[in-house]
Amino acid sequence: MDECRALNDLEGDEARVALTRCCGSARWVDRMLHERPFQSRAHLLEAASRHWNALDVADWDEAFSHHPRIGEPSAASKSTAAWAANEQAGAARSADDVRAAIAEGNRAYEAKFGRIYLVCATGKTGEELLAILRARLGNDAETELRVAVGEQEKITRLRLEKILSP
Repeated sequence: MDECRALNDLEGDEARVALTRCCGSARWVDRMLHERPFQSRAHLLEAASRHWNALDVADWDEAFSHHPRIGEPSAASKSTAAWAANEQAGAARSADDVRAAIAEGNRAYEAKFGRIYLVCATGKTGEELLAILRARLGNDAETELRVAVGEQEKITRLRLEKILSP
């Protein structure tokens, strides 16, 4: 339980804010709050995954909407702006032509799938993010939703780890 103290010891509203920084789905946050206290890091991460994968499309879309577009400054949530900027540092350091291609790809993705292109960008270069984007544009809607759900799950896990190990 000590390894989860940073999250378990937060009061109700503070815990809600902290969890919302990790995943923007209100239903996921509610379920995680009801799961507390977390007995271990493994318990926390298992609960996060279990609750995330039990949600529906509307909940997933709500979570996705809390992210900035790849390559753009965070406007969705000031509380996650610093994390998002760090996670997308590779895209921000890219050459102008790569950033322009990502912006064009973002528009094509949104036109095709009706949601932002969501990818766990941590540690990836702009060129890698662009290649992933282009590959995912070839997916059908159902496949792409599953991929995006998996990417949000990775992001959530990384952010939960940041809370546990500030």
